Amino acid sequence: MTATVSALYRHPVKGFTPERLAAADLAVGEGFPCDRLYAVEVGPSGFDPANPAFVSKMKFAVLARIARVARARTAYDAATGVLTARADGLADIAANLTTGPGREAFAGWLTTLLGDEAEAPLQVITAPGSWRFMDHPQGHVSIINLASVRDLEQRIGRPLDPLRFRGNLYVEGWEPWVENAWAGRRLKIGGAMTTGFKPIVRCAATHVDPVSAERDIDVVKALFDAYGHALCGLYVQTTAAGRVAEGDTLELVA
Repeated sequence: MTATVSALYRHPVKGFTPERLAAADLAVGEGFPCDRLYAVEVGPSGFDPANPAFVSKMKFAVLARIARVARARTAYDAATGVLTARADGLADIAANLTTGPGREAFAGWLTTLLGDEAEAPLQVITAPGSWRFMDHPQGHVSIINLASVRDLEQRIGRPLDPLRFRGNLYVEGWEPWVENAWAGRRLKIGGAMTTGFKPIVRCAATHVDPVSAERDIDVVKALFDAYGHALCGLYVQTTAAGRVAEGDTLELVA
């Protein structure tokens, strides 16, 4: 069974703007390049960079907790570490997240944007080494089947921006929902080999329109009502390194 990569996205700061890429190099046992490198704590999260371990997304400024996060439009320069951010009503900012002052500057800007929804002091933290602030500690790369999104759209009678699902790879050519049965199956994606890890359980982040920043559709309830589950997407793990590009083929090989 084959499909085509229609788009690739990274999310340098957990919860913030997806950034479209033409291609990416997947490495064995690692997350998607430049994805979830940073996270914004809302009060101390307990994350220890010397001994990194999974921390719930609800410890961070993410859409599942604060819909207003989607009002920020961010872009990250991986070569320099500079994050630019803009939002209506605020002056634009450019902050180097590789430095303490830069992280503090972005946290201050974001505090102004979020207002009283920032219930505790904000702090930008950095993922050490190859660690990433994923929603599942072993969910290295996420794939969204666009046919599944369209099927859900038809069930609820409303359009759904696929970016609500914050995936790394968006693919065309599969039947709706086939990915839910592919844990343990091998997928060749462009020049890389991967193994399905688990279907992705969706959360309240999907309820937020990524353009309007409004919590407008209860996607989790819609999934349960239509299918009896809250799944949309597949986590995979890279087993053989390689480049993946827009237009590449995905093939289920075993």
